[in-house]
Amino acid sequence: MFSFKQKNHKYPPPTSGAPILKNLGLTLVVGVSLLIPSYNAEAKTSRIKDIINIEGVRDNQLVGYGLVVGLNGTGDGLNNSPFTKQSLIAMLERLGVNIRGENVNTGNVAAVIVTATLPPFTNQGAKIDVSVSALGDAKSLQGGTLLVTPLIAADGNAYAVAQGEVNIAGFSIEGDAASITQNIPTAGRIPNGGIVEREIGFKLEDLQHIRLSLKNPDFTTSRRIAQAINGFTNARLAKAENSASVMLRLPNNYDGTIVDLITDIEQLPIQPDQPAKVIISERSGVIVMGADVRVSSVAIAQGSLTLKINEAPQVSQPNPFADQGDTVIVPRTDVSANIGEDVKLAVLDTGVTLQDLVTGLNKLGVKPRDIITILQAIKAAGALQAEIEVM
Repeated sequence: MFSFKQKNHKYPPPTSGAPILKNLGLTLVVGVSLLIPSYNAEAKTSRIKDIINIEGVRDNQLVGYGLVVGLNGTGDGLNNSPFTKQSLIAMLERLGVNIRGENVNTGNVAAVIVTATLPPFTNQGAKIDVSVSALGDAKSLQGGTLLVTPLIAADGNAYAVAQGEVNIAGFSIEGDAASITQNIPTAGRIPNGGIVEREIGFKLEDLQHIRLSLKNPDFTTSRRIAQAINGFTNARLAKAENSASVMLRLPNNYDGTIVDLITDIEQLPIQPDQPAKVIISERSGVIVMGADVRVSSVAIAQGSLTLKINEAPQVSQPNPFADQGDTVIVPRTDVSANIGEDVKLAVLDTGVTLQDLVTGLNKLGVKPRDIITILQAIKAAGALQAEIEVM
């Protein structure tokens, strides 16, 4: 058992060597390696705070519909965007101007969707950045100003209000016969353009236990986190529930809050584990392989047949002042073939590492898209000891 006899006592910060575990009645120096399985000394470690999320501590997405005014004729065509016309009429009516039934024709207004992210624990009155995107057929939002727009969350309540000048990173210029467009002129951003009007009702400090959610779920990593916390505190405060979460409870005789406990343990070093996996993107030809990928004994050969056909037609004309003859086009075709005469066969021994595999494929002169096919073939042969995930 352990006890806290001093007010607001916190565990000592982890050092470069073995952490010091303190039990106020008795001071102990215990290496974490005595409490948890020893890891590879050369493996890289990460802080707990970098590989987990705290359940309940999360961002909230906000969205709103508004109008951008002040555009230099690059706004929505009101005939093509009826929602812009209806919004403009409704806004003017709220300001005491009645134009309902009148012919409205302006190109200086654009309907936009406004989005923002509300960080956790943001206080009322704080400012957040907002993004603005055109909804109709506006050509550019350059020089525009967003009018007051409530931003609502998934529960239907408004948590912020946005307004301000729209900053865009592109432009669009056009003439009668040509036009130039750089980046996306119909989307922009308003730095500090949103003001938080309502706070999220979540009191982390009142909780007696929390769940640590792993960003990359893994049973080994989850268990290592729990053992590191228990070894550091010299008490069973953490329990690995599954591959994705670790339950952390607040001891009854702890003078601090759950926030203090999180602060005490989030700097602990952990060696994350991961399954052997190969990530493939067939569209872009990108291949990412983990360090634990292993290949059983297998022979690899790669070759291809390439046909090249070059058409160079020539014009044949009769001699000058000839009595007869016609101008004709004579076809000229050059055909060449590459049957892969330099194809080599490489043998990879059992248990080769990722570096061995990459080195062998590079020696064959294999291109990334061919490597994708080779890896899939090795997996089909049962020689690739890893999971292939296609993006």
